[in-house]
Amino acid sequence: MFEVRIHGRGGQGVVTAAELLAAAAFADGRRAQAFPSFGSERTGAPVVAFCRIAERPIRLREPILRPDALIVQDATLLRQTDVLAGLADDGLVLVNSTRQLTELGLPGRGGRVVVVPASRLAREHLGRPLPNAALLGGFAALCGLIRLEAVTAAIRARFAGRLGEANAAAATAAYDLVHAQRKEPTRA
Repeated sequence: MFEVRIHGRGGQGVVTAAELLAAAAFADGRRAQAFPSFGSERTGAPVVAFCRIAERPIRLREPILRPDALIVQDATLLRQTDVLAGLADDGLVLVNSTRQLTELGLPGRGGRVVVVPASRLAREHLGRPLPNAALLGGFAALCGLIRLEAVTAAIRARFAGRLGEANAAAATAAYDLVHAQRKEPTRA
């Protein structure tokens, strides 16, 4: 079983990201489960959502405390809470930021921590800085667990018409950026 924890703020589509990730996993023939955890339910408040992906039925229902991967939709959370808590030693981290890893205070972890400017990509493609779809494209490139085609199909199924196409384009752009970063030597 592969477990993902998604950190962000209310209004960034954290819960939707977990649901889309689960839908993409289903499209790729896996079992998946997505669920949120809320504190105060208001725009800007920290939000955590979880997604489990497995080859067989998932019976667990508790929050993910030892994730295999983290998606951080808002880099300011890195200074406010221990986002990396419980992360597996070989865990993957995808952060929405235009800053370098050293500026964010993140260790290089052998190329297992990747930064992608998801809000900027979303602004370019959607006209709004909603990073969730772009981050899912980047996540597909980072982990190799789900195909980009499954991610974009889940996005198009959730968001009709132009909105779906714009989100799919942002996901594809993030996928391409992360894929290119993974081929380059890591700079911590």
